[in-house]
Amino acid sequence: MRPFEGIRVIDATHVLAGPFAAYQLGVLGADVIKIEDPNDPDQSRGSGTDKALNQKLMGTQFLTQASNKRSVALDLKQERDRDVLKALVKTADVFVENYRPGAFEALGLGYEALSKINPRLIYASFSAFGQNGPRGPQTAYDHVIQATSGIMAMTGTKEVNPIKFGSPAVDYGTGMTGAFALSAALYQRERTGQGQRIDMAMLDVAMILMASHVTGYLRNGVHPKPHGNRHPHATNGAFKTRDGTLVMLGASNIRQQKRLWTLLGRPEMIKQTNDERDADHDREIAVLEEIMLTRTADEWEEFLQARHVPACRVRTMGEAIADPHLASRGVLHRHGSGGNGVEGPFGVPLAAFTFAHDGPRIDAPPPSLGQHNAEILAELGFGKPEAKRA
Repeated sequence: MRPFEGIRVIDATHVLAGPFAAYQLGVLGADVIKIEDPNDPDQSRGSGTDKALNQKLMGTQFLTQASNKRSVALDLKQERDRDVLKALVKTADVFVENYRPGAFEALGLGYEALSKINPRLIYASFSAFGQNGPRGPQTAYDHVIQATSGIMAMTGTKEVNPIKFGSPAVDYGTGMTGAFALSAALYQRERTGQGQRIDMAMLDVAMILMASHVTGYLRNGVHPKPHGNRHPHATNGAFKTRDGTLVMLGASNIRQQKRLWTLLGRPEMIKQTNDERDADHDREIAVLEEIMLTRTADEWEEFLQARHVPACRVRTMGEAIADPHLASRGVLHRHGSGGNGVEGPFGVPLAAFTFAHDGPRIDAPPPSLGQHNAEILAELGFGKPEAKRA
């Protein structure tokens, strides 16, 4: 029995952060019912690397976080469809939405209204800046939060900054944090019997993703600087190798830097304190740049890893996914056949952890828009659905 079997989640979210949070509960057994407007479905359905799938409203961004979900298309501007949602809420444990703060309250679907229908309901609102505060009414996406939070200002090189992350890390960080918050609320409810209101802000998550830098600034007012592929300690960073490929060194602590300099035949470079390392930073960089050109990146990786010095060649995503180690971890799931508008096999991320038993698992492919209307409306006793929701 997986952790969330028997738990029903109403997923009234779109794009990345909210859907990813619900997805995490879904792969752990929850019955996740995705709610979408039939006239304005989740925009991720039309986004991704495959234009043909985008046109079918099954874009790769949607596929990423929609397995194990059932889809119901409801126009919440219509009273009958709001009644369907309220009937669903009576049967639910979790309700998640990520629209503009106040939007669901305006529809009569806010926390106060839905908690009266179901006092044990855990109601989570995901937004850019939270449900209150001076920025509460403002809207944003991942890249806008990166700009607002200070993450962009500390990313890049001394010459080229600020730089946005390549991946929507704040979105996915918010999804993972949201899943943790929902899990904690479910556990709390088991003890208290009470529902919960969760206010989940992307900006808050961005600050937590910079936690040690935030603490440093709060202590002494020092802004974190963009170091690019280097680090304040010279033995941490990317260096060009004989074949022109970069290798990332990670001899971070005193013990590891001692081991590295010994292996490189430069024991005189060994430092006893981090202050000594800081003082000799530029000379260490110059020495390492020269030495690292004597082997290829693959040769350095094999040599150093065999001797317990963290180091890896900088890989493309394709190379990383082809690595046999990733297959051994089970972090990716392969859908053997498409269906629901997807032709042929495809793969999606599953979870970033494993259980010894009854852990994360994908049982069903991502649903087409409104695929489960008839099934779920029948469960709720609404009779035959209208044609637009068939």
